[in-house]
Amino acid sequence: MKPLERIYEAARARPRHIILPEGEDPRVAEAAARLVDQGLARVTLMNGPALNGVETIRPADAPDLPELADHWYQMRAHRGLCPDRALEEMRDPIRQAAMRVRLGQADGTLGGAVATTAETVRAALQIIGRAPEAGIVSSFFLMLSCGPEAPIKGGMIFADCGLVIAPDAAELAAIALSAAASCRRILAEEPRVALLSFSTAGSADHPSLGRIREALARIREADPTLEVDGELQFDAALDDAVRAKKAPGSCLTGRPNVFIFPDLASGNIGYKIAQRLGGLTAIGPILQGLARPANDLSRGCSTEDIIAATAITAAQVA
Repeated sequence: MKPLERIYEAARARPRHIILPEGEDPRVAEAAARLVDQGLARVTLMNGPALNGVETIRPADAPDLPELADHWYQMRAHRGLCPDRALEEMRDPIRQAAMRVRLGQADGTLGGAVATTAETVRAALQIIGRAPEAGIVSSFFLMLSCGPEAPIKGGMIFADCGLVIAPDAAELAAIALSAAASCRRILAEEPRVALLSFSTAGSADHPSLGRIREALARIREADPTLEVDGELQFDAALDDAVRAKKAPGSCLTGRPNVFIFPDLASGNIGYKIAQRLGGLTAIGPILQGLARPANDLSRGCSTEDIIAATAITAAQVA
């Protein structure tokens, strides 16, 4: 079974409640109808049309708006937020969706078809917040290689390709640990993690490599059972035969399913090369490390993209 089909099957087995705050967009409204029709999720649609089986909310005049605004005021009063401003800001669908998830009224939220990435990520960080066990909030792309002529079949996690610009060693380790957890939850596979670089097992010497080596030590200390290695060039990570030559002492027992890029530039470039030249399907960026699931969409997304991202959001629910 293809990875996305497994994700859909898991979503149908345990439908989660997801808020889609941009119901005025036809793509989002259509996705909501199809998600409910296919049994993939319970959906609350904000500012959307009336749809069979879909709950709708008008955030600007929701009956519990004052209560939500008061929660927001209590959270931000120390930063100078006044009650009137809190009420106004909580009318915003992206913020209100995040608050409803924070309060347990829904399992997750997904926006960004209309709002910018900055708006959706800011609401998630400020309102939902970081999970206590996560060192940093980061992101990943689910990369699907399922074409009939694809040399490698299956799903992979690429991180971080959308959020953290220049992670230090501690942040890089936290990204890798979160990505490994995402692999278990989303792909239902035991993670094999490769820390990518321009060097393999000390083949080059440069101060920037110390950060990757320190990250590897931190990861192994945090989770001695995790199968992880680095630094590795991409060919050595991907190909068992190349790895055997370049890094004969590697602990990886097979092709990695989690690839950790050293910074945002390489990650963003890497996933787009894989997508545009390699023909892989890229779903994301998916946020990881939040206390509850909240994710971002591309403003150029299709209805199918929204359905897939909603199913992945549902899979992130603990």
